[in-house]
Amino acid sequence: MIGGRDRLAKKLWEVVINEKWCKGCNICVEMCPVKILRLNDRFKAEVVDMDRCVGCMNCSNYCPEFAVTVKERGENG
Repeated sequence: MIGGRDRLAKKLWEVVINEKWCKGCNICVEMCPVKILRLNDRFKAEVVDMDRCVGCMNCSNYCPEFAVTVKERGENG
């Protein structure tokens, strides 16, 4: 039952990137402690593994263009 309790205790996070505002500075990528972000072939930030997000909000807090938003998501994603 411990595994079930741990699963319920873990919060799920969603990182949303506004591509129109993203300038490709790479700050969010560098500041992410779990490395879930990268720059795509258009030099825009994108999420590569949403389920590993720990909700630290570094990406959002350090983005100079306010292009990144982090919010809690429901169990169903």
